[in-house]
Order: sequence, then C-alpha cells, then structure tokens
Amino acid sequence: MSTTHRKSGRPLALVTGASAGIGCQLALLFARDGYDLVATGRSDTIDRAAADFEQHGAHVVPVRADLSERDGVQAVWQAVQETGRPLESAVLNAGRSIGGAFLDTDLDDELDLLALNVTSVVALAKPVVRHMADHGNGRILITSSLSATLPTPYETVYGPSRAFTYMFAEALRQEMKDRAPGVTVTALLPGATDSDFHARAGMGNTAFGPGARKNSRVQVAAQGYRALMAGKDHVIGGDLRTKLTALTNRLLPEPFKAARHARKARPRDTASRQRDTATASR
Repeated sequence: MSTTHRKSGRPLALVTGASAGIGCQLALLFARDGYDLVATGRSDTIDRAAADFEQHGAHVVPVRADLSERDGVQAVWQAVQETGRPLESAVLNAGRSIGGAFLDTDLDDELDLLALNVTSVVALAKPVVRHMADHGNGRILITSSLSATLPTPYETVYGPSRAFTYMFAEALRQEMKDRAPGVTVTALLPGATDSDFHARAGMGNTAFGPGARKNSRVQVAAQGYRALMAGKDHVIGGDLRTKLTALTNRLLPEPFKAARHARKARPRDTASRQRDTATASR
C-alpha cells in the first residue's frame, strides 16, 4: 500500500471502522473528494478496502488495530502522527452490538463492546481535538445510532453506549465552539442499515435479520458526509421513515419505546418459548 506523505497536496482524513459498512462508504467518499486516508479495521480486510480507496487516487495508510485495546488506539494515532501532516477530518465510527437478553450474554463481550464503543472514542478523540485545536481547524464525525434515542432491550448495552457517543459529540461540539471555533463536531445517528452489523451481533434470528427492511449504507454515509462538511451538530442516517421515527422518539414514553424495540430485537426462539409458556399458563 502507498503511504501518506508530506508531499501530497491532498488533505488528510482518519476513518475508523473503515473496512466495511458505513465506515467503508465514508472512506470512499473522502477518497473521491480528494482526501488521503488513515483507515483502520480490526482484521486484514482493511488492506483490501484500502486498495479500493486507492483506486480513487487516495494515498492510504491502512492500520489493522483492535480499538477495544488501548494499544490499538495508540497505534492509530501514531499512524496519523507519522504522516507528518495536519489531520483535516476524523471519523470515529468503529463500533459493534451484541444481541440477546442481558441474562444470557457474556460479561466479557459486553465490556469489550464498551471499550470499543465508548472508551476508544474518548481515547482517540483526545489527541484528535488537541491536534485540530492547535491547527485552528478540523472536522470530526462521531457515529452514534438511532438507538441512542430509546431503550434497547435485547441490545441492552449497545443502546446506552450509543447514547453516550451522541451526548459526547454534542458536548464536545459546544466546547470547541468556545475554545476552537474552527473545529466542528457532528454526530451521525443511523437507523438499521444494510451492512453485516446485526449479523455480527448475533441477531440473525430477530426482526433485524435477513429480509429486514434496512437503510442503504451508501445513503447513510452520504448523509453523514454532507452533515460533516456542512458543520451540522447531528444527522439522522436513513430514509424518511427513519427520520420520522427519530422525531417521534422525542415524544413517546420510554416504556413504550422499550416494548417496541423488544419486539424487534428479541430472538425468535425466545419469543416462541414465551408464547408457549403464556399459553400453558392460561
């Protein structure tokens, strides 16, 4: 792979979780728009993705790193520093979910989720914002989720982790207005998207599994990219139905939203057992 170097006249962007899904589409948009990239992923898939980005003229530094580990975060920032160039844009996108009832899921998996979705965002945002503040400008996009706007039973830890990243982005945005007006922070809140996100979360036997109606990852990435470039505070990623859901979530009571999400995220075998139990008790 080509390395990103001082002589390039293109601006530099960092995209985490760039090997697939929304992150990959965002990295492609940067490449097409004349950016060089530091692109990260958890496996060697990032090398294949980087080759695709380079087809659009970008110099790419692919970084294979587990951001749930502090060493992984440090490796990513070191790769940015080694370019010797100012970082114009940063997309903190890496994240995952875990499906299933909290009674049944593994604690270590959930702590790993929190390390990736929450801790790594804070740990990487720290050098990013200091770097951008020193240079007087920059754009940051932090991926949250529509799940930040409601309780998420059967994704019990995921939803709160995305609520954190949403509020973190909004708070950081205000601080940058006060301290470094040239630095903007935008939150992206996608609805369910046509990536392998739910499959990797073990949610193939839920209403989010195969055949479910989902938003286009290309559309969601484009919406996030436009919002980032426009300096907006946040954007809902998805179609009109998704945006209307986000709007109504502001008004609906939490128990109602929790029950609605439970119907979608509950594993179908669990739902069947609950129906059988209810029938037997009548």
